Amino acid sequence: MSRIPDKAEILEWISAHPTQTSKRDIAKAFGIKGAARIDLKRVLKELEAEGHLEKRKKTYRDPDRLPPVSVLLVTEPGPDGDLFAKPMEWEGEGQEPVVLIVPRASDPALAQGDRILARLQAVSDSDVNYEARLIRRIGTNPLKIIGIFRKRSEGGRIVPIEKSSDKEWQVLDGATHGAKDGELVEAEHAGPKSRMGLPRARIVQRLGDPSAPKAVSLIAIHQHGIPDDFPDEVVAEADAAVPMGIDGRTDLQELPLITIDPSDARDHDDACCAFPDTDPKNPGGHVLWVAIADVAAYVTPGSALDREARKRGNSSYFPDRVVPMLPDILSGDLCSLHEGVPRACIAVEIILDAVGNKLRHRFVRGLMRSPASLHYEEVQEAIDGAPNARTEPLLDPVLRPLYAAYGALVEARERRQPLDLDLPERRVELAEDGTVSSVSFKDRLDAHKLIEEFMVLANVAAAETLIAKKTPLLFRVHEEPSAEKLESLRDTAEAAGLSLAKGQVLKTAHLNRLLAQAAGKDEAELINMATLRSMTQAYYSPKNFGHFGLALQSYGHFTSPIRRYADLIVHRALITAHKWGDDGLSAFDEDRLEATGSHISDTERRSMMAERDTTDRYLAAFLSERVGDEIGGRISGIARFGVFVKLDGTGADGLVPMRNLGNEYFHYDGESGTLMGENSGFEVRLGMRVLVRLTEAAPVTGGLALEVLELEGAAMPSGNKSRRGKPVKRKVVKAKRKADKAKRKVVRRRK
Repeated sequence: MSRIPDKAEILEWISAHPTQTSKRDIAKAFGIKGAARIDLKRVLKELEAEGHLEKRKKTYRDPDRLPPVSVLLVTEPGPDGDLFAKPMEWEGEGQEPVVLIVPRASDPALAQGDRILARLQAVSDSDVNYEARLIRRIGTNPLKIIGIFRKRSEGGRIVPIEKSSDKEWQVLDGATHGAKDGELVEAEHAGPKSRMGLPRARIVQRLGDPSAPKAVSLIAIHQHGIPDDFPDEVVAEADAAVPMGIDGRTDLQELPLITIDPSDARDHDDACCAFPDTDPKNPGGHVLWVAIADVAAYVTPGSALDREARKRGNSSYFPDRVVPMLPDILSGDLCSLHEGVPRACIAVEIILDAVGNKLRHRFVRGLMRSPASLHYEEVQEAIDGAPNARTEPLLDPVLRPLYAAYGALVEARERRQPLDLDLPERRVELAEDGTVSSVSFKDRLDAHKLIEEFMVLANVAAAETLIAKKTPLLFRVHEEPSAEKLESLRDTAEAAGLSLAKGQVLKTAHLNRLLAQAAGKDEAELINMATLRSMTQAYYSPKNFGHFGLALQSYGHFTSPIRRYADLIVHRALITAHKWGDDGLSAFDEDRLEATGSHISDTERRSMMAERDTTDRYLAAFLSERVGDEIGGRISGIARFGVFVKLDGTGADGLVPMRNLGNEYFHYDGESGTLMGENSGFEVRLGMRVLVRLTEAAPVTGGLALEVLELEGAAMPSGNKSRRGKPVKRKVVKAKRKADKAKRKVVRRRK
């Protein structure tokens, strides 16, 4: 065939043969050879200019059709659990096509955010345009960069805000998204390194002035990818919710179920009350009620609210804002146990004996009406003899019985011996303009401990009930420390003149004895921190490996469904187990329990890191006016590149780079976790008291740089930092100590 096909014929061929769209394929199909290829090239360019075709490298395709093999981004599941995806690059003028992923039994599990290479088949379904078969998973979301944009003549650079990174990114002129010099931006990786050796990025969002006080938490939210805007369909579902009535519920409105929360609490999801047990068979016993907001009644499986709650996993709390798991109309109103209004709840009645042993319990799905919403301080003041107008009428009928039940639980706690860490919680107070007005440590009142003990008991009851009824749930799992971490803790204890038992199965009681040895000494904070660092990270799992820290065999989170998706799953499990309604565990919930547990464990860690980074930045801003001041502290960490110091007063952590550590060269001993002066033999150890000078405070990164002036009350030894030789021998040789010791094997026992 020598004639050049017309445009309609070419488009028809490309549509019928989407895998053969190069100029060579088209020429071969129509028998075009030699000089006639020039005319074919002209026609293809005209089709491209008219928007009928799109050229990608050496191939042509219809821009309103997806190629048969495409890169897709997995989106959130549909109401029935079906997985959908969207094309990573869509150039068509019409609506973006809907792609349904059709999994095979051998395919790996996919989650929202995964990038996949898939083979597509066009379908005529009214709701779906393509069906996709997985070829392989090729990654997750592109690398996200949060930084300060520095404009150049052509494009600019992004300077990172992470204190652990000094890598800059180049932004080409067409990828700046209109960002201005000095603006905080969010960008993503956009290709290989440039000629200057910098990786390329494209700006996707401008976040404003990084020095604005209220930008601090915003930086962390975007840096860690925490969703902070609710989709319209989620808000619409929440707005359509109405209060639950008494139908199908146990009437608990006569019970004096009070809420006790921080004075600035934004929601109230738990309430409690207690009475003396009148059963003559239980002398001195107590009847305790714990009621939790019935979030499952509003957030039903497969709904838009449910999908968004699962995606977020939990609420995130910052000094100036909360990023909630649920819209405010639920978290702050319909699911919040406000004073004087009827609220749906799931409650547990627990019978305790005189010394705090749980004799039995039962769950009900009820309707309650709280007589009072109190805060910790006023409750404690009332018990201590200074009630106010709100607490005085409640003192004898409500508060004292609660404290009596708590007293019994304290006895039970002493017998159980959960891990008893003393780590005061830091509180960052903000002024109205968003600047830090003060940094303090929260008091630990009996009122706090009372609520904690009641919640632990309710969580245990939930887990035990679901195990007995053979209903799937997510356990809160906290496994015992590894042998290596225990050895490190033992080394830290020995360096402080303390001891940790060895050669036996580890129990929390052994760690508590170590903490008791350190109590009241200068090393107390160090030992508490070292013990915390030796612990494994708790996580959610449908498999029960127990909770080491609480010394409990079975533990499931039940008491905070407003802010934790794990608790919502446990609520649904209780609904299913008791046959309370059709809003219990769905088939999707049960099939995805392991994946859900893994996902919400990740979102929990994400929130913790974001909250910690925010606090670091606020502390750096607070201390920025004290640059040059001398501040006391204690060495809290030692690394090859420097020493970490926890500062007195604020508890802020700063870094002493090696260059600011005296006038001699220090060798790092990884075995002992110490630094050794090359000339003086001076040893720098964990827990040593230091006097430092604050040399730098960077609010944007949260970094604090320090210089050591004194160690243990004495000036740093002088030496010749330029002369480096072999490290001096330790006066007491402990090399190879760990290698020579028999490692005790920690066996994980399935409960």
